[in-house]
Amino acid sequence: MSARKGLTRDVLMMAAAVAASRVLGLVRDASIADRFGATAAYDAFLIAFYVPQLLRQLLAEGALSTAFVPLYADLREKGDDADGFASNVLALLMVLCPLVCAAGMLLAPWYVPFLARGFPADKMTLAISLSRWLFPTIALVGIGAVFMGILNARQRFFSASISSVWFNVGVILGALVAAPHWPGLPIFGLAAGALAGAGGQALSQIPSLRRIRFRFSFRVWPIHPRVAMLAQRMLPAVVVLAMADINLLVDNRFASFLPDGSIASLQYAMRLFQLPLGVFAVSVGTALLPRLAVADTRADRGLFRRLLGDGLAATALILVPAAVGLILIGGDAIRLLFQRGQFTAADTARTAAVLGSYSLGLLAYGWDYLAVRACYALGRTTLPIVGAVASMATNVALDAALVGPMGASGLALASAVAGVVDAAILFAFLRHHVVWRSLFTRLGLVAAGAAIMGAAVWAIRSVLPTTSAVVVALVPVAVGLVVYGGFVRLTPLWRLVRRAGDDTGTAPAA
Repeated sequence: MSARKGLTRDVLMMAAAVAASRVLGLVRDASIADRFGATAAYDAFLIAFYVPQLLRQLLAEGALSTAFVPLYADLREKGDDADGFASNVLALLMVLCPLVCAAGMLLAPWYVPFLARGFPADKMTLAISLSRWLFPTIALVGIGAVFMGILNARQRFFSASISSVWFNVGVILGALVAAPHWPGLPIFGLAAGALAGAGGQALSQIPSLRRIRFRFSFRVWPIHPRVAMLAQRMLPAVVVLAMADINLLVDNRFASFLPDGSIASLQYAMRLFQLPLGVFAVSVGTALLPRLAVADTRADRGLFRRLLGDGLAATALILVPAAVGLILIGGDAIRLLFQRGQFTAADTARTAAVLGSYSLGLLAYGWDYLAVRACYALGRTTLPIVGAVASMATNVALDAALVGPMGASGLALASAVAGVVDAAILFAFLRHHVVWRSLFTRLGLVAAGAAIMGAAVWAIRSVLPTTSAVVVALVPVAVGLVVYGGFVRLTPLWRLVRRAGDDTGTAPAA
């Protein structure tokens, strides 16, 4: 099978699954905004969820899944006991995760004050209590991440990607059903919903595992030889993700000294920022990783460069106009999605400013995601650490410089610039693995199309009545899609859209 075969199919299937999850995530956030707004209670929830979310990214969906897929796929390719390796990893997680959860619950009074030093006493106490409710999610998500890795290695991308829908379902039910009837503080109903959603995310993948005839056997000892290799490959990824989460930690610490709702505004804006990033960049990166690895194994540098170039151009094709749209009509989208109940017009204005700052780094974060996967496919797993360290240093310095004059939007701008620095450093290392002339030609066309789209969106937005939040938010989106889609169809960019679906890999370059 060609390494390029079915790329569009896989990307589109994952994008559809992730889009469903992200749209449901917006429903989730709208439900939270209606029930809790940008309040002190939700600030406390976000801080309480920070460490479980950090461990989820470090030890589960991030490093573990990225390192696991190539090893499992290699064992299957060689006819070795791939399921035995996966079973050993799952059994070890079943033993270790409860211990990690117990430690996290016991140590909450020490690490929560470190995360939010500016919280007053009552807000701090609430965050500590919520952290004990939320910490067990890491065990459920860790097991679910191995399930996801097995499915991705077997090219069952849709089944793995759609599982995150259940986490959103759990949180929505927690906000709308459990919270109103929860004795005491309603925010604990939201925590219960998050815990149930994490369980649903893991359990929902079991039918797909049964369909591919995955055979699980509980075996802690002897440890499979590939487990040591898995731990070795995870270490650089853990360091990279830890740097990214340190950036978030620093942002939250600075924001904890700002008025109530500042941390929540960062969170709401990040949800919209991650919508195009998660739907498309993550889908492209996930589908490209095994293909890039195959190209490297075959020592086919031409194929590697074409694949990476296609991925970068396709990501820019979506993320550049998405960034323009978020800057121009992000406030209208926030008003439509969140401004109700406890979420006020002032919250909308603050969140829109934060979103505009984040959006300046959208393409950089999308390219950074692909660059990290390219480094892993090449076996150069330590290179992303360099970019991550530089990104962290940039973010911390700019946070300190910008939080005073710009508040929460300054923290978001610092994150955007840090993403640009990270991507620039990685592509300095990867400069010989990209056909830059072809890429710059495509980027010029993308920029022109985004500029024309932006002008059309601005023009239609300026004449629309402001009384209807639905009209103000959705009509410019529809106009932008038509204008940009028409531009792409009439230019060589259309070849890029068609290329990934070409099973023979012979489509001409744009």
